[in-house]
Amino acid sequence: QVQLVESGGGLVQAGGSLRLSCAASISIFRFYGMDWYRQAPGKQREVVATITSGGSANYADSVKGRFTISRDNAEKKVFLQMISLKPEDTAVYYCHLQIDGRDYWGQGTRVTVSS
Repeated sequence: QVQLVESGGGLVQAGGSLRLSCAASISIFRFYGMDWYRQAPGKQREVVATITSGGSANYADSVKGRFTISRDNAEKKVFLQMISLKPEDTAVYYCHLQIDGRDYWGQGTRVTVSS
């Protein structure tokens, strides 16, 4: 059974930084792309950043230049480094993995950015 466990969220002032981590319980982690999504209060869940199995990254326009996704295949972890945080980045952040058309989600980690 695939499990994703996020950590690293918290309360930070605008302009601050946070680093989110997601640990995956899957033996062949290195073969899969991984994503970070977020869901702000009253809004739909949206993709923030993706990273392929080969390490290529893509970002939502709203976070380009501020967020960096990375992965450590040996540790079976994916990270989201967030800098220059804005109040509009406030959301629950989720790690996501898709295997054979099935979606797997972590429980989420809350990020709150105060102005």
